[in-house]
Amino acid sequence: MDDTERGKLKVYLGYAAGVGKTYAMLEEAQALKSQGMDIVIGYFEPHGRKDTMARTAGLEIIPRRIISYRGSVFEEMDTDAILARRPQICAVDEFAHTNVPGAEREKRWEDVEVLLCAGIHVLTTMNIQHLESLNDQVRQITGVRVRETIPDWVLQRADEVVVVDLTPRALLHRLERGVIYDRDKAERARQNFFRESNLVALRGLALRETAHELEHRVVAENGQAVGEDPAGLPRRHKILVLATADPTTAMVIRRARRMSDFLEAECFAVAVQPSGDLSGLPDADREAIERHLNFARNMRIETRILEGGDVAQALVDFARRNKVTQIYLARPRERMPLPWLSRNLVQKIASLARDMQIVIVSERDL
Repeated sequence: MDDTERGKLKVYLGYAAGVGKTYAMLEEAQALKSQGMDIVIGYFEPHGRKDTMARTAGLEIIPRRIISYRGSVFEEMDTDAILARRPQICAVDEFAHTNVPGAEREKRWEDVEVLLCAGIHVLTTMNIQHLESLNDQVRQITGVRVRETIPDWVLQRADEVVVVDLTPRALLHRLERGVIYDRDKAERARQNFFRESNLVALRGLALRETAHELEHRVVAENGQAVGEDPAGLPRRHKILVLATADPTTAMVIRRARRMSDFLEAECFAVAVQPSGDLSGLPDADREAIERHLNFARNMRIETRILEGGDVAQALVDFARRNKVTQIYLARPRERMPLPWLSRNLVQKIASLARDMQIVIVSERDL
Protein backbone atom coordinates (compact mmCIF):
# COMPACT_ATOMS: atom_id res chain seq x y z
CA MET A 1 0.00 0.00 0.00
CA ASP A 2 1.49 3.36 -0.97
CA ASP A 3 1.65 6.38 1.31
CA THR A 4 -1.39 8.05 -0.27
CA GLU A 5 -3.56 5.27 1.18
CA ARG A 6 -2.01 5.35 4.62
CA GLY A 7 -4.28 6.19 7.55
CA LYS A 8 -3.83 9.38 9.57
CA LEU A 9 -2.49 9.30 13.12
CA LYS A 10 -3.68 11.76 15.76
CA VAL A 11 -2.02 11.69 19.19
CA TYR A 12 -3.48 13.17 22.37
CA LEU A 13 -0.40 13.97 24.44
CA GLY A 14 -0.16 14.70 28.17
CA TYR A 15 2.43 14.70 30.92
CA ALA A 16 0.80 12.37 33.48
CA ALA A 17 -2.14 10.04 34.04
CA GLY A 18 -5.37 11.91 34.70
CA VAL A 19 -4.87 15.08 32.65
CA GLY A 20 -7.73 14.10 30.33
CA LYS A 21 -6.13 12.53 27.24
CA THR A 22 -8.46 9.54 26.98
CA TYR A 23 -11.50 11.67 27.77
CA ALA A 24 -10.57 14.09 24.98
CA MET A 25 -9.99 11.21 22.56
CA LEU A 26 -13.38 9.69 23.35
CA GLU A 27 -15.09 13.08 23.02
CA GLU A 28 -13.73 13.27 19.49
CA ALA A 29 -14.82 9.70 18.81
CA GLN A 30 -18.37 10.57 19.88
CA ALA A 31 -18.38 13.67 17.68
CA LEU A 32 -17.08 11.73 14.68
CA LYS A 33 -19.75 9.08 15.15
CA SER A 34 -22.43 11.79 15.28
CA GLN A 35 -21.10 13.03 11.93
CA GLY A 36 -21.70 9.61 10.40
CA MET A 37 -18.13 8.32 10.53
CA ASP A 38 -17.53 4.59 11.02
CA ILE A 39 -15.47 4.56 14.21
CA VAL A 40 -14.67 1.83 16.74
CA ILE A 41 -12.71 1.57 19.97
CA GLY A 42 -9.81 -0.80 19.42
CA TYR A 43 -8.57 -0.58 23.00
CA PHE A 44 -9.74 1.37 26.02
CA GLU A 45 -8.29 1.29 29.54
CA PRO A 46 -10.89 2.76 31.95
CA HIS A 47 -8.81 2.70 35.18
CA GLY A 48 -12.16 2.86 37.01
CA ARG A 49 -12.75 6.48 35.94
CA LYS A 50 -16.52 6.80 35.69
CA ASP A 51 -16.61 10.03 33.68
CA THR A 52 -14.23 8.58 31.10
CA MET A 53 -16.10 5.27 30.95
CA ALA A 54 -19.32 7.17 30.28
CA ARG A 55 -17.79 8.65 27.10
CA THR A 56 -17.74 5.17 25.51
CA ALA A 57 -21.55 4.91 25.55
CA GLY A 58 -22.88 4.04 22.11
CA LEU A 59 -19.44 3.42 20.60
CA GLU A 60 -18.61 0.00 19.18
CA ILE A 61 -15.81 -1.70 21.13
CA ILE A 62 -13.78 -4.45 19.48
CA PRO A 63 -13.39 -7.35 21.95
CA ARG A 64 -9.88 -7.84 23.26
CA ARG A 65 -7.66 -10.79 22.38
CA ILE A 66 -7.05 -13.24 25.23
CA ILE A 67 -3.43 -14.43 25.65
CA SER A 68 -2.17 -16.95 28.21
CA TYR A 69 1.33 -16.41 29.59
CA ARG A 70 3.02 -18.24 32.46
CA GLY A 71 -0.24 -19.48 33.87
CA SER A 72 -2.00 -16.11 33.76
CA VAL A 73 -4.51 -14.67 31.31
CA PHE A 74 -3.95 -11.26 29.71
CA GLU A 75 -6.03 -9.09 27.39
CA GLU A 76 -4.52 -7.19 24.47
CA MET A 77 -5.85 -5.22 21.52
CA ASP A 78 -7.04 -7.58 18.78
CA THR A 79 -5.42 -6.03 15.73
CA ASP A 80 -6.60 -8.80 13.41
CA ALA A 81 -10.22 -8.31 14.50
CA ILE A 82 -9.94 -4.57 13.82
CA LEU A 83 -8.51 -5.25 10.37
CA ALA A 84 -11.35 -7.68 9.66
CA ARG A 85 -13.92 -5.11 10.84
CA ARG A 86 -12.13 -2.41 8.79
CA PRO A 87 -13.58 0.81 10.26
CA GLN A 88 -12.71 4.25 8.96
CA ILE A 89 -11.31 5.28 12.34
CA CYS A 90 -10.09 3.40 15.40
CA ALA A 91 -9.51 4.84 18.90
CA VAL A 92 -6.59 3.17 20.69
CA ASP A 93 -5.71 4.01 24.28
CA GLU A 94 -2.17 3.77 25.76
CA PHE A 95 -0.04 4.03 22.62
CA ALA A 96 3.19 3.15 24.48
CA HIS A 97 1.92 -0.12 25.98
CA THR A 98 4.13 -3.23 25.80
CA ASN A 99 2.20 -6.32 24.72
CA VAL A 100 2.44 -9.53 26.71
CA PRO A 101 4.83 -12.18 25.28
CA GLY A 102 2.92 -14.28 22.81
CA ALA A 103 1.36 -11.33 21.02
CA GLU A 104 2.29 -10.98 17.36
CA ARG A 105 4.01 -7.64 17.95
CA GLU A 106 5.98 -6.41 20.95
CA LYS A 107 4.51 -2.89 21.22
CA ARG A 108 1.06 -1.37 20.76
CA TRP A 109 2.47 1.38 18.56
CA GLU A 110 3.52 -1.42 16.19
CA ASP A 111 -0.08 -2.68 16.15
CA VAL A 112 -1.21 0.86 15.36
CA GLU A 113 1.31 0.99 12.51
CA VAL A 114 -0.39 -2.07 11.01
CA LEU A 115 -3.76 -0.30 11.18
CA LEU A 116 -2.34 2.84 9.57
CA CYS A 117 -0.78 0.82 6.76
CA ALA A 118 -4.20 -0.71 6.14
CA GLY A 119 -5.66 2.77 5.62
CA ILE A 120 -7.41 3.01 9.00
CA HIS A 121 -7.18 6.39 10.74
CA VAL A 122 -6.15 6.16 14.41
CA LEU A 123 -6.75 8.34 17.47
CA THR A 124 -4.43 7.49 20.36
CA THR A 125 -3.06 8.68 23.72
CA MET A 126 0.37 8.87 25.35
CA ASN A 127 2.38 10.79 27.95
CA ILE A 128 5.58 12.68 27.20
CA GLN A 129 7.67 10.47 29.51
CA HIS A 130 7.22 7.59 27.08
CA LEU A 131 9.23 9.33 24.34
CA GLU A 132 12.48 7.39 23.95
CA SER A 133 14.84 10.38 23.69
CA LEU A 134 13.57 11.78 27.00
CA ASN A 135 14.03 8.56 28.99
CA ASP A 136 17.18 9.64 30.85
CA GLN A 137 15.81 13.14 31.48
CA VAL A 138 12.57 11.75 32.93
CA ARG A 139 14.56 9.43 35.20
CA GLN A 140 16.57 12.41 36.48
CA ILE A 141 13.35 14.32 37.20
CA THR A 142 11.31 11.55 38.81
CA GLY A 143 13.81 8.88 39.87
CA VAL A 144 11.74 6.39 37.84
CA ARG A 145 13.00 4.56 34.77
CA VAL A 146 10.11 4.42 32.28
CA ARG A 147 10.22 0.99 30.63
CA GLU A 148 7.57 1.52 27.97
CA THR A 149 8.91 3.91 25.33
CA ILE A 150 8.10 4.99 21.80
CA PRO A 151 10.78 5.86 19.21
CA ASP A 152 10.84 9.58 18.44
CA TRP A 153 10.23 8.97 14.74
CA VAL A 154 6.84 7.43 15.50
CA LEU A 155 5.58 10.64 17.12
CA GLN A 156 7.26 12.74 14.44
CA ARG A 157 5.22 10.91 11.78
CA ALA A 158 1.91 11.71 13.50
CA ASP A 159 -0.38 13.88 11.39
CA GLU A 160 -1.68 15.72 14.47
CA VAL A 161 -0.48 16.07 18.04
CA VAL A 162 -2.93 17.66 20.48
CA VAL A 163 -1.61 18.61 23.91
CA VAL A 164 -4.09 18.07 26.75
CA ASP A 165 -2.97 20.40 29.53
CA LEU A 166 -3.91 20.64 33.20
CA THR A 167 -2.05 22.47 35.98
CA PRO A 168 -0.18 20.23 38.43
CA ARG A 169 -2.24 21.52 41.36
CA ALA A 170 -5.48 20.72 39.53
CA LEU A 171 -4.12 17.26 38.73
CA LEU A 172 -3.22 16.67 42.38
CA HIS A 173 -6.70 17.82 43.38
CA ARG A 174 -8.15 15.17 41.04
CA LEU A 175 -5.81 12.61 42.57
CA GLU A 176 -6.93 13.51 46.11
CA ARG A 177 -10.61 13.19 45.11
CA GLY A 178 -10.04 9.66 43.84
CA VAL A 179 -10.80 10.61 40.23
CA ILE A 180 -7.55 9.17 38.85
CA TYR A 181 -6.86 6.16 41.10
CA ASP A 182 -8.48 4.57 44.14
CA ARG A 183 -7.48 6.06 47.49
CA ASP A 184 -4.67 3.62 48.33
CA LYS A 185 -3.04 3.79 44.92
CA ALA A 186 -3.51 7.57 44.83
CA GLU A 187 -1.60 7.99 48.09
CA ARG A 188 1.28 5.84 46.81
CA ALA A 189 1.33 7.85 43.58
CA ARG A 190 1.43 11.15 45.48
CA GLN A 191 4.45 9.96 47.48
CA ASN A 192 6.30 8.93 44.32
CA PHE A 193 5.66 9.92 40.71
CA PHE A 194 2.92 12.45 41.51
CA ARG A 195 5.01 14.78 43.66
CA GLU A 196 4.19 18.35 42.64
CA SER A 197 7.82 19.12 41.73
CA ASN A 198 7.81 16.14 39.35
CA LEU A 199 4.56 17.20 37.72
CA VAL A 200 5.74 20.79 37.23
CA ALA A 201 8.93 19.56 35.55
CA LEU A 202 7.11 16.99 33.38
CA ARG A 203 4.52 19.52 32.28
CA GLY A 204 7.24 21.95 31.24
CA LEU A 205 9.01 19.13 29.43
CA ALA A 206 5.84 18.20 27.53
CA LEU A 207 5.09 21.73 26.39
CA ARG A 208 8.71 22.48 25.52
CA GLU A 209 9.20 19.22 23.64
CA THR A 210 6.04 19.57 21.55
CA ALA A 211 6.96 23.17 20.74
CA HIS A 212 10.41 21.97 19.70
CA GLU A 213 8.90 19.20 17.60
CA LEU A 214 6.62 21.68 15.86
CA GLU A 215 9.65 23.70 14.77
CA HIS A 216 10.97 20.71 12.87
CA ARG A 217 7.80 19.60 11.13
CA VAL A 218 7.87 20.11 7.41
CA VAL A 219 4.91 21.52 5.53
CA ALA A 220 4.60 19.17 2.56
CA GLU A 221 3.07 21.76 0.25
CA ASN A 222 6.21 23.89 0.00
CA GLY A 223 8.92 21.93 1.78
CA GLN A 224 9.38 24.76 4.30
CA ALA A 225 9.86 23.96 7.95
CA VAL A 226 7.09 25.27 10.20
CA GLY A 227 9.73 26.83 12.42
CA GLU A 228 11.22 28.87 9.57
CA ASP A 229 10.15 31.99 7.75
CA PRO A 230 10.22 32.09 3.92
CA ALA A 231 13.88 33.17 4.01
CA GLY A 232 14.76 30.03 5.96
CA LEU A 233 15.49 31.90 9.19
CA PRO A 234 14.38 30.57 12.60
CA ARG A 235 10.91 31.74 13.55
CA ARG A 236 9.82 32.63 17.05
CA HIS A 237 6.82 30.99 18.60
CA LYS A 238 3.52 32.83 18.52
CA ILE A 239 0.51 31.87 20.62
CA LEU A 240 -3.16 32.49 19.84
CA VAL A 241 -6.16 32.34 22.21
CA LEU A 242 -9.81 32.31 21.13
CA ALA A 243 -11.70 34.76 23.35
CA THR A 244 -15.39 34.04 23.92
CA ALA A 245 -18.03 34.94 26.49
CA ASP A 246 -17.41 31.70 28.36
CA PRO A 247 -15.84 32.23 31.81
CA THR A 248 -13.09 29.70 31.04
CA THR A 249 -11.57 32.20 28.60
CA ALA A 250 -9.81 34.03 31.44
CA MET A 251 -8.18 30.76 32.53
CA VAL A 252 -7.00 30.01 28.99
CA ILE A 253 -5.58 33.53 28.64
CA ARG A 254 -3.60 33.12 31.86
CA ARG A 255 -2.24 29.74 30.73
CA ALA A 256 -1.25 31.11 27.33
CA ARG A 257 0.43 34.13 28.93
CA ARG A 258 2.55 31.89 31.16
CA MET A 259 3.60 29.76 28.22
CA SER A 260 4.40 32.81 26.08
CA ASP A 261 6.69 34.01 28.87
CA PHE A 262 8.30 30.57 29.03
CA LEU A 263 8.90 30.46 25.27
CA GLU A 264 9.50 34.21 24.91
CA ALA A 265 6.68 34.14 22.38
CA GLU A 266 4.28 36.74 21.06
CA CYS A 267 0.69 36.23 22.18
CA PHE A 268 -2.67 37.16 20.61
CA ALA A 269 -6.24 36.93 21.90
CA VAL A 270 -8.99 37.21 19.31
CA ALA A 271 -12.77 37.11 19.20
CA VAL A 272 -14.63 36.17 16.01
CA GLN A 273 -17.93 37.73 14.96
CA PRO A 274 -19.76 37.83 11.59
CA SER A 275 -19.96 41.65 11.76
CA GLY A 276 -16.36 42.17 12.81
CA ASP A 277 -17.46 43.86 16.03
CA LEU A 278 -19.43 43.01 19.19
CA SER A 279 -22.42 45.27 18.58
CA GLY A 280 -24.78 42.49 17.52
CA LEU A 281 -24.30 40.38 20.65
CA PRO A 282 -26.61 40.26 23.68
CA ASP A 283 -25.43 42.63 26.40
CA ALA A 284 -24.18 39.87 28.70
CA ASP A 285 -22.09 38.21 25.96
CA ARG A 286 -20.71 41.50 24.70
CA GLU A 287 -19.68 42.57 28.19
CA ALA A 288 -18.05 39.19 28.88
CA ILE A 289 -15.98 39.25 25.69
CA GLU A 290 -14.98 42.88 26.27
CA ARG A 291 -13.93 41.94 29.81
CA HIS A 292 -11.80 39.07 28.53
CA LEU A 293 -10.16 41.19 25.83
CA ASN A 294 -9.43 43.90 28.39
CA PHE A 295 -7.98 41.26 30.69
CA ALA A 296 -5.73 40.09 27.84
CA ARG A 297 -4.61 43.65 27.11
CA ASN A 298 -3.79 44.17 30.77
CA MET A 299 -1.52 41.12 30.48
CA ARG A 300 0.18 42.74 27.47
CA ILE A 301 -1.46 40.44 24.95
CA GLU A 302 -2.40 41.89 21.57
CA THR A 303 -6.15 41.63 20.90
CA ARG A 304 -8.30 41.66 17.76
CA ILE A 305 -11.93 41.15 16.77
CA LEU A 306 -12.02 39.17 13.53
CA GLU A 307 -14.79 39.26 10.97
CA GLY A 308 -16.08 35.85 9.93
CA GLY A 309 -19.14 33.62 10.00
CA ASP A 310 -17.00 30.48 10.30
CA VAL A 311 -15.19 30.80 13.63
CA ALA A 312 -12.69 28.00 13.02
CA GLN A 313 -11.76 29.16 9.53
CA ALA A 314 -11.39 32.81 10.56
CA LEU A 315 -9.25 31.83 13.55
CA VAL A 316 -6.93 29.56 11.55
CA ASP A 317 -6.66 32.05 8.66
CA PHE A 318 -5.56 34.71 11.16
CA ALA A 319 -3.12 32.23 12.69
CA ARG A 320 -1.51 31.49 9.33
CA ARG A 321 -1.25 35.14 8.31
CA ASN A 322 0.49 35.88 11.60
CA LYS A 323 2.65 32.72 11.64
CA VAL A 324 1.11 31.43 14.85
CA THR A 325 2.65 28.18 16.11
CA GLN A 326 0.30 27.33 19.03
CA ILE A 327 -3.47 27.76 19.48
CA TYR A 328 -4.90 27.56 23.02
CA LEU A 329 -8.51 26.40 23.42
CA ALA A 330 -10.67 25.56 26.43
CA ARG A 331 -11.75 21.94 26.73
CA PRO A 332 -15.45 21.86 25.80
CA ARG A 333 -17.85 21.19 28.63
CA GLU A 334 -21.00 19.08 28.53
CA ARG A 335 -23.24 22.14 28.44
CA MET A 336 -21.68 25.09 26.70
CA PRO A 337 -23.25 28.54 27.13
CA LEU A 338 -22.79 29.22 23.41
CA PRO A 339 -24.04 26.61 20.92
CA TRP A 340 -21.16 27.13 18.48
CA LEU A 341 -18.49 26.76 21.17
CA SER A 342 -18.54 23.00 21.05
CA ARG A 343 -16.46 19.88 20.57
CA ASN A 344 -17.08 20.19 16.85
CA LEU A 345 -15.49 23.66 16.83
CA VAL A 346 -12.41 22.44 18.68
CA GLN A 347 -12.08 19.48 16.31
CA LYS A 348 -12.52 21.67 13.24
CA ILE A 349 -9.81 24.05 14.44
CA ALA A 350 -7.51 21.08 15.08
CA SER A 351 -8.26 19.70 11.62
CA LEU A 352 -7.62 23.01 9.86
CA ALA A 353 -4.48 23.80 11.88
CA ARG A 354 -2.61 20.51 11.44
CA ASP A 355 0.66 22.42 11.05
CA MET A 356 0.22 24.11 14.44
CA GLN A 357 0.26 22.85 18.01
CA ILE A 358 -3.22 22.71 19.55
CA VAL A 359 -3.32 22.94 23.36
CA ILE A 360 -6.60 21.95 25.03
CA VAL A 361 -6.76 23.55 28.47
CA SER A 362 -8.82 21.75 31.13
CA GLU A 363 -10.76 23.55 33.82
CA ARG A 364 -9.20 23.71 37.29
CA ASP A 365 -12.11 21.94 38.98
CA LEU A 366 -12.20 18.92 36.68
